[in-house]
Amino acid sequence: MYLTQGLHRAVQQKADNIATLFGTRQTTFRQLADRVARLAGALQNLGMQPGDRVAMLAQNSDYYLEYQMAVPWGAGVLNPCNTRWSAAEILYALEDSGSLILIVDETFRAMAQTLRDKTSTVREFVYCGDGPVPKGMHGYEALIAKTAPVEDALRRGNDLAGIFYTGGTTGFPKGVMLTHTNMISSGLALLGERFAKPDAVYLHAAPMFHLADIGMAMPHWIEGNTHTVIPSFSPVLVLDTIERHRVTHVLLIPTMIQMLVDHPAMREPRDLSSLQVIVYGASAITEAVLDRAMDALPGIEFMQAYGMTELAPVVSVSPGWAHQDEGRKVGKHRSGGRAIYCSEIRIVDPEGRKVPLGTTGEIIARGPNVMLGYWGKPELTAAVLRNGWMHTGDAGYMEKDGFIYVVDRLKDMIISGGENVYSAEVENAITQHPSVATCAVIGVPDDKWGESVHAVVVLKAGMELTAEALTAHVKSLIAGYKCPRSVEFREELPLSGAGKLLKTMLRKPFWEGHERQVH
Repeated sequence: MYLTQGLHRAVQQKADNIATLFGTRQTTFRQLADRVARLAGALQNLGMQPGDRVAMLAQNSDYYLEYQMAVPWGAGVLNPCNTRWSAAEILYALEDSGSLILIVDETFRAMAQTLRDKTSTVREFVYCGDGPVPKGMHGYEALIAKTAPVEDALRRGNDLAGIFYTGGTTGFPKGVMLTHTNMISSGLALLGERFAKPDAVYLHAAPMFHLADIGMAMPHWIEGNTHTVIPSFSPVLVLDTIERHRVTHVLLIPTMIQMLVDHPAMREPRDLSSLQVIVYGASAITEAVLDRAMDALPGIEFMQAYGMTELAPVVSVSPGWAHQDEGRKVGKHRSGGRAIYCSEIRIVDPEGRKVPLGTTGEIIARGPNVMLGYWGKPELTAAVLRNGWMHTGDAGYMEKDGFIYVVDRLKDMIISGGENVYSAEVENAITQHPSVATCAVIGVPDDKWGESVHAVVVLKAGMELTAEALTAHVKSLIAGYKCPRSVEFREELPLSGAGKLLKTMLRKPFWEGHERQVH
């Protein structure tokens, strides 16, 4: 199995079909394969050796699709950068992964200069924006134009395909190592779950650096379908693109679905008859939003995918019927679905023993989609990968038909707007303020974002600090979506007799009356 396999098949079977659509640009599969082969050669000419990491920091575009194919074609390893991160966080990921080349677009031209001044690993910068090529960078189109196509290196199987950075429990991001087998097996499983059909048109509306989008696109690569791309999510742009390019499948996180169905543009006459499937994931959807979405988009099949980056990224799927009347009567729409093909799920107690059906425990999974481990972090890897099972850190239970229900998180993580926020990262930033003695960060319910970041802060004796000043400080260190949306100042934090912080006591008043302790 190898990432470029679907592209080769598409060139053989449907060379003149449209492969990518972005703005006024479009390419056939024949043209795409040629551009990918040339870009792969150009990256090799810039020094990329087998296994070298190549990063990309850019908004969504057709170039992102070329990057995702060209790096493995040239024997490299992907390292897509989170566009919502601060320069310090991106620099950490570049340095930690040892990335050799960085591709940037116009949006990140200024940040690229900052990174250039500070990086010790990135030696070459490639500019893929529409403006003039900055001094000291290579022009993306010029590289493709002047480089001859090279043969596919055919990295495959357990060869490393990409390092995908996610939040860290220790206060620093961690790189999830995924192989070609991890990613293709996940794509094949999703193909089996009907996430893609022949001649479908998949819309890249979610961030393309995120494994959710990469994973949902994988079955469409395998099937040889058309990929249409918008620079970033916008309700109007999503509706316009569905109408113009006859989109059939799209991935949207629940927050995006809410923004879409509540937007005034949804009340305008639209021809959305091509749309067949909306996949949502990254967080659960509220019944109110699901009701509004199904009313606004009648006849559309809604499917939920549950997983994480470490599972490349899906381990269970809630099918369309679970969201319809039959499924909703028995609460299936509140579930995380059932194990996908080739994957297994268990619910276990703290000692790793399987618990009875209906009993809450930790959700663990195994299969060909389970990551190799965390880049350069063997201790963290050993903590979550045990006897072939990935310990998710999510608490849930399983019914007799295999449907799982996520009820809480064992790991100290918040999901806000579909993005993982590890409390330790936020706490690490907060405690760097000279006025702060200690703090605790928790997730609280939020109607729009699912959960929002709430900080409980204890100041040093005699010090004063406003919530606004603290938030500004945190925002200078980490991504904006990780920053506290609310701040509470206290004299002390609740501790157990052994001196352990009791976050359950901090969370309790916010979650009282909620069926689940997560959204």
